[in-house]
Amino acid sequence: MLKALPALLVMIAALSLSACGTYRPLYGKGPDGVNVAASLASMSVQEQHTRAGQLLRNELLDGSASGQQRYALSLVVTEKVIDVATLSSSSATRRRYNLSAHYELIDTQSSKPVTSGESFSNVEFDTVNVPVSDLQAADNAKARAAKELGQDIRLRLAAFISTQKS
Repeated sequence: MLKALPALLVMIAALSLSACGTYRPLYGKGPDGVNVAASLASMSVQEQHTRAGQLLRNELLDGSASGQQRYALSLVVTEKVIDVATLSSSSATRRRYNLSAHYELIDTQSSKPVTSGESFSNVEFDTVNVPVSDLQAADNAKARAAKELGQDIRLRLAAFISTQKS
């Protein structure tokens, strides 16, 4: 009897999910004709003037196609580093790199904003008072934060676009 219980639970879960009927892949083409992947690929992203902004822009443009741009994304990127902990027995310091962005998606056909929001990423790294190591750790944290933030913004934009009619 106990061996059959997991199989029974899986079967009940599968039946309850199949009853939903409204599931569709986020990046697929919905019944209303919106192709989220194509819409995201036709998005231009505003030029950035900081290294963190450039890394975030590159992450958001990854997989974008050239040609007709349906959307334009404007970004305001801010970054800061906070000391989290310092070990008194050594010269090591734990730091938190915070990368945040305010974004606004603009429909290029009407030149009106269609959605906006804010997102952030916190990445921790260690410094050990060795300049080359500290610089590499900070650069690595910046790249990881930009990747994480870019994925989050892309997901938020995909969720928004998937609810729109073309």
